[in-house]
Amino acid sequence: MKTVLVIAPHADDETLGCGGTMLRHLQSGDKVYWLIVTKMATDLGFSLEQIERRKKEINLVSKAYGLTGTFELDFPPAGLDTLAKGDIIGGLGKIIKELAPEIVYTPYRNDAHSDHEIVYDATMAATKTFRYPFIERVLAYETISETDFGLKPEDGGFRPNVYVDISSHIEKKLEILEIFESEMGDFPFPRSRKAIESLAFVRGAQCNKNAAEAFMLIKEVL
Repeated sequence: MKTVLVIAPHADDETLGCGGTMLRHLQSGDKVYWLIVTKMATDLGFSLEQIERRKKEINLVSKAYGLTGTFELDFPPAGLDTLAKGDIIGGLGKIIKELAPEIVYTPYRNDAHSDHEIVYDATMAATKTFRYPFIERVLAYETISETDFGLKPEDGGFRPNVYVDISSHIEKKLEILEIFESEMGDFPFPRSRKAIESLAFVRGAQCNKNAAEAFMLIKEVL
């Protein structure tokens, strides 16, 4: 049994990037924790209705997975670049030290959203093996609508080298994603059932499975 930590800059990133993999971990008896880095607040321009809806979505998603635990940090969405990076590293590091996960999932660094880049960098700082020797694997996941729009000229693009067969979990992943009503849309919107399912089929074709999720292995200690 492993302890797994999935780090999401925003609620829904985790399901887009590795929802099927989370379901596989849980089916195998692993402990799976969800860490959401940002949080809506009225002083950031969000209405009470939006905040309550998001809170409800998070609770429903956590229950739908059957997660071991869910954590939320209070950092501003789309505003991580206004904060001292040390504060974000400290927030992640506190949770990582408490949970002692062997496996950590984090967003890809060169996504279009600046929050994803900052969370990736903070994750790398908070998973140094000389400080956190229990960590065995760190993987970066892709987030449709962010990874595929990260068009930095110096970036070689998301090049997966780890694939997880989610053939028996794709339907459950899609059901969970639809809980995030405010984030989903109709095709050709990228966060649509058809687009997400299509990406799973493409990743499946790349590894000879019906459906898969793809990752870049950042670190592995054997």
